[in-house]
Amino acid sequence: MNVIISNKYQSLLANLDIDVIKSINGEFDVEEIVSNFTNFFFNKMIIDVTSIRNYQDINTFQQLSVGLDMSKIILLLDDSEVVNSPMFLSQLVSMGIYNFTRNIDAVKFLIDNPNTYKDVASYHQLNNVVVSNTDTGNTPANYNRLGLRVIGIKNVTNHAGSTTLTYLLKKHLEKCYQVVAVEVDSNDFMYFNDKTLKTTTALDLPSFIATNSGNEVILVDLNDKGPISSCTEVIYLIEPGLIKLNKLIRKDHKAFEKLRDKKVVLNRSILNERDVADFEYESKSKVFYNMPYLDDKLDKSVAVDNFLIKLGFTRLDSDNEESKNSKLFGIFKP
Repeated sequence: MNVIISNKYQSLLANLDIDVIKSINGEFDVEEIVSNFTNFFFNKMIIDVTSIRNYQDINTFQQLSVGLDMSKIILLLDDSEVVNSPMFLSQLVSMGIYNFTRNIDAVKFLIDNPNTYKDVASYHQLNNVVVSNTDTGNTPANYNRLGLRVIGIKNVTNHAGSTTLTYLLKKHLEKCYQVVAVEVDSNDFMYFNDKTLKTTTALDLPSFIATNSGNEVILVDLNDKGPISSCTEVIYLIEPGLIKLNKLIRKDHKAFEKLRDKKVVLNRSILNERDVADFEYESKSKVFYNMPYLDDKLDKSVAVDNFLIKLGFTRLDSDNEESKNSKLFGIFKP
């Protein structure tokens, strides 16, 4: 049985499908939390950091680590700059606090799959030691990951196009950003005949991210079942065909409820603006972007560029004309 201490994220934590023995909501001093739960038996304690008074002071968490077993604590971080700074996260790791996330979906994952030091080592700044990025041969990269975005692309409906979209995002970003794309537990990237595309396993994904942290962007093709806990943000793909939507609802009638406050993208979509509005009304969800069918042979796509701009990537190639490769399909490679 688990304990939930919530404040700002009370509604999100209340929707977690976990066994809860005790749940409290509000803002509390660390001493109050420690005194109430020192002799209280629980499996895991999920703490919304905004429920801790003075949570942006790292010394507050030092008090918490002294009073409670940190292996049983999962911190749901907010989006404040202080809490997400590399120094703050590094200090959490130094205190033995390994289970922290900004993603509500990752909370449930961490209950059964708690992090070890290996999983969070990339956040740990050891006296500003610089480590070599041996995988890419780039200039050495500090473990400081303030600017690194790890974007997961995950299928919600089966085979919603995460692999092709990841490939196209990488093609559009690589002219102006340091970007690497990796697929998890699959080998579909090989069919694009692009040797810069990488493959890894779910178990090795955190290590892959640490090794490639010198980049500005890491795109992770999560396919249907890849882990989201290593990503700083996740794009959830839904192919809005009638059969696929009905299959999704029959499989999990709470599917759209779980997608609230997530970046939901309609992919391979033929819906117009009115259709999207109807979809949002019926599903009680918000669509982040409506992505049409894409030609993966195009070097440039206005739809992809507009999507990246909405994600916050403003440093893009200024030429927005859609153009073909010199070879239409490029099936045969020299």
